[in-house]
Amino acid sequence: MSSENALPYSTTLLVRDHCLCLHVQRAARALARRFDEAFRPLGLTNGQFSLLMSLNRPQPPPMGAVASLLAMDRTTLTAALKPLERRGLVRVARDRNDRRNRTLILTARGRGLLARAAPIWQSTHAEIERQLSAAKLKKLRAGLMVLS
Repeated sequence: MSSENALPYSTTLLVRDHCLCLHVQRAARALARRFDEAFRPLGLTNGQFSLLMSLNRPQPPPMGAVASLLAMDRTTLTAALKPLERRGLVRVARDRNDRRNRTLILTARGRGLLARAAPIWQSTHAEIERQLSAAKLKKLRAGLMVLS
């Protein structure tokens, strides 16, 4: 390997110590593992919980609104919905007002599972929050909201 094309190791250390993307990804993976473990008895992942929770509304939301909330493209959302549909937790229907659009319906079975999952989320989330001070939590949330 030519040394003229080699990136100095100091750059690697700079990225390791300062890259916001790297640190957010690491934190997201660690949090995801904790919630995945907590939801495992219900057969849910943290992503599925978030998706089900995003459907818990007075009126079934359109697919575009859910994709936007979850920062997913529609194709990824469609793929994420498939296992939930197979389990009877979610139903995808044509929008009554615009047949080109789809609405996402949380079924009675989905609402029941979500009701069982919510206390698990609450206790797991509380454990995580106890690791940070209230001021740090507020700053963290504000910073993450700016980035998203």
